[in-house]
Amino acid sequence: MKYRSKKTAVALEYGKKAAPSVLAKGHEAMAEKIIAEAQKQDIPIAEDPQLVALLSQLELDEQIPESLYVSVAVVLSWVYWLQGMTPDNVK
Repeated sequence: MKYRSKKTAVALEYGKKAAPSVLAKGHEAMAEKIIAEAQKQDIPIAEDPQLVALLSQLELDEQIPESLYVSVAVVLSWVYWLQGMTPDNVK
């Protein structure tokens, strides 16, 4: 018997508040819509099931807790790197 977990997606927004906040979240069909919209807008998608599980417990528009700062910072630094951004040339 193979266990299949539910597809979950969480979209974060950063820059309007002191810490990243939950912009969208959902399971199955809603997760697919979130992922499709990110792809449509050429937004990088990181896959980290443990981080998504923690972020999905937050409410929409809720800022991430300090306990997740490092994990989210790693993802954000990867996104910035993909976009060719460095601390000296943040767009």
